[in-house]
Amino acid sequence: MQPQHDNLLGESNSFVEVLERISQIAPLNKPVLIIGERGTGKELIAERLHFLSSRWDQQYVKLNCAALNESLLESELFGHEAGSFTGAGKRRAGRFELADRGTLFLDELANTSGLIQEKLLRVIEYGEFERVGGSQSIKVDVRLVAATNEDLPALAERNEFRSDLLDRLAFDVITLPPLRARRGDIMLLAESFAIKMARQLGHSVFSGFTPESRELILDYHWPGNVRELKNVVERSVYRHNDPEMAIDRIILDPFESEYRPGQTMRTKDRRDSSDDAPDDAPDDALSIPNFPFDLKAHLQQHEVAILNKALEHHQFNQKKTASALSLTYHQLRGILKKYNLLDGINPGE
Repeated sequence: MQPQHDNLLGESNSFVEVLERISQIAPLNKPVLIIGERGTGKELIAERLHFLSSRWDQQYVKLNCAALNESLLESELFGHEAGSFTGAGKRRAGRFELADRGTLFLDELANTSGLIQEKLLRVIEYGEFERVGGSQSIKVDVRLVAATNEDLPALAERNEFRSDLLDRLAFDVITLPPLRARRGDIMLLAESFAIKMARQLGHSVFSGFTPESRELILDYHWPGNVRELKNVVERSVYRHNDPEMAIDRIILDPFESEYRPGQTMRTKDRRDSSDDAPDDAPDDALSIPNFPFDLKAHLQQHEVAILNKALEHHQFNQKKTASALSLTYHQLRGILKKYNLLDGINPGE
């Protein structure tokens, strides 16, 4: 397996600090916990930790804990003996055995059950475990790296994650900054993804992005982070018809279509009612429920719906959204705070 370090691009202070932390902790045979939103590159960071460690020439094994139920996950991690359950015709080594003297990366760790967490605790503490259906202790030397997008300390406080396991895992914690906190890296990444996609398509040149496209890319809040940015850029490059011209259309939502299931009927209903509506009527008229009803709650729901639609329409740029709603920037911020809609939105947008 070859490392993909070239995919870890960035010059922002927050990202450079992460890379420095990785270089510092990589040589130690200690567990590491990686925290980050989806699409921030947790798997790439784990891979970098392995290849910068003294175990770089040994096995690097990975497993997504959310992809399997408890019984299958237990078998995948620790292996099983022949006849331990229906279909277990022969002995099978688990991921811990396969990663002996190397590194095991466990993604989506927060999705593991109490049973799995208990067995993980023993492996970290004593370096041993038993296969499913077995009684013989197996010794391994594995460097464990785990990742999650959950708040593990909060889960531990609610007894939804073992506190003692969290203590063992958190020798050091690397928290990855979301892309919206790395604004200076966005175009660096976008151009890198675009150039690679242009080469894949056989284009002799990548002509860049128009100023409008660059502004849209920079203003969007990227909830899917680097992974979403890569998909959006590659999609926009391949749909662009003229490689000699700068890309002038950024396709953020591949599902956007008037023929999307459910969308056609909504569009038809609006067209059918347009003959009876005044010219300046809004697209989505306020529906009146049957009486009696809670007027305050109904109006609040309608206001939240308008805010969400306006934010999405303006790529979550708060200044543009405020202008579209005839509000000042600070007035909009106050309303968003009132309805707890500020989470995940960069205050500077």
